Amino acid sequence: MVEIRWTEQSIEDISHIAEFIAKDSERYAKIQVQRFFEKTEVLTLHPITGRVVPEVGDKTIRELILGNYRIIYLIVSPEQIDILTVHHGKRLLKNNPVFKRKR
Repeated sequence: MVEIRWTEQSIEDISHIAEFIAKDSERYAKIQVQRFFEKTEVLTLHPITGRVVPEVGDKTIRELILGNYRIIYLIVSPEQIDILTVHHGKRLLKNNPVFKRKR
């Protein structure tokens, strides 16, 4: 089974998303956060389930889609996946801090 590790950036992303949603509904903010974590559970058994991120074109960087959000992850090894970021689909990926840095 693959270990899923959440990066600091991905946790910050989820926190910001939850804060934004909570302005209207704390209940739905909590539900959305739970959905992010539940969606990634499939990766423990099926790490290549997500599609390759088109803007990157690297087979080790993939994404799961959840509503308007892209959960972008890196296959580090057959035993480890790092969730890199949770990104709103309407925003340009090149503006995301994860993809602004040199990897």
